[in-house]
Amino acid sequence: MAILDSWTQPLTRRQWLHLTGLFATSAGLAGALSGCQTGWIDRALSTQEPRLKIGYLPITDSSPLLAAQEKGFYAHEDLDVAPIQRYRSWDAIAQAFMRREVNLIHILMPTAIWMRYGLKFPAKVMAWNHTNGSAITVLPEINRVQDLAGRAIAIPSWYSLHNVILQILLRDHGLQPVRGTELHQLGDQEVALQVLPPPDMTAALKARKIAGYIVAEPYNAAAELTQTGKLLRLTGDVWKDHGCCVVLMHEADVRQYPQWTQRVVNAIVQAQQWAQLHRSELAYLLSRDGGNYMPYSVSILDRVLTYSDSEFYRIQGVIEHPEWRSQRIAFQPYPFPSYTTALVRSLQSTLIAGEIEFLRNLDPQAVAQDLVDERFVRQAIEQVGGPQSFGLALDLNRQELIQV
Repeated sequence: MAILDSWTQPLTRRQWLHLTGLFATSAGLAGALSGCQTGWIDRALSTQEPRLKIGYLPITDSSPLLAAQEKGFYAHEDLDVAPIQRYRSWDAIAQAFMRREVNLIHILMPTAIWMRYGLKFPAKVMAWNHTNGSAITVLPEINRVQDLAGRAIAIPSWYSLHNVILQILLRDHGLQPVRGTELHQLGDQEVALQVLPPPDMTAALKARKIAGYIVAEPYNAAAELTQTGKLLRLTGDVWKDHGCCVVLMHEADVRQYPQWTQRVVNAIVQAQQWAQLHRSELAYLLSRDGGNYMPYSVSILDRVLTYSDSEFYRIQGVIEHPEWRSQRIAFQPYPFPSYTTALVRSLQSTLIAGEIEFLRNLDPQAVAQDLVDERFVRQAIEQVGGPQSFGLALDLNRQELIQV
């Protein structure tokens, strides 16, 4: 699938405005448009290995990128790492990546699809960053999906698995998702979708500006423990062990520096293996009491990473498939092609604001082969004990399981 005909061209103002519309509301484009003429790739490529420049959002999806720094996995791979940069919203981190302010980020998988095929930006998915790790959180008085009728619910981006899963649930319960609008204009069976940055969601719920949100942790656990809201459903209980955030790198770096790329992926895979086995330590590392990567206490992060009461959640309806034994968040790096294929098909039938013509023309299987470069993660997995070390099938195949 050839997409790189204009890959050295800078983003137009219209493209930047469209980018903002996917992630943010009236708050506008972070940093304005000052960098829109920077270009997508350094014009003069050096033979010297680049410095690793990492960007992240303060969500648990970013854990492996951060643990790899804190536990010395980057250092073990002899990588030169710049101070890690925190971003507040998905539009900000996407802009920083496209401007080459950072060269390693975690990003929503549907956003990676939009960047490569909607904007024709030369980025490659190198691995999954985690599995599951998100939930729907609602006001205390909401007990069923049907109770969202005539209300607004926040999503982190139109191009997110959160949007896909939420719409699957809404339609299964006879509700119609619509783009954000005034509540008095909603029909009896309509639900307004509004895009909010993850850090803004808990405040909006507390102020009752929205009836709920679907987002990554720890914003769901934070609402639980402060009793601002409660869980309605875990996303991993709708799409079993789904990917969400993926490891994204520049295609030019992957091509020019394959040994450097392999070492980067090695460190991330090692960090995922460590994170899966050291959850309490990870909670402390991420918390404001530890590495201060996230503005939350150990208790909130520990609830995400270690708390398990499937019987309580089953009674509450948060879990409908206890037999799946899915963890609230888990860590394994292999980017299953079956998931990418199923995700593209799902996006093609999902309500998304903006220009979506490119989606209709995508071949799901071709995207799975073109967007993801799995050579490096396969080798990294072998170096830490093979697929079985992550509880994966030896042939690295699976069937996607999506059940409401």
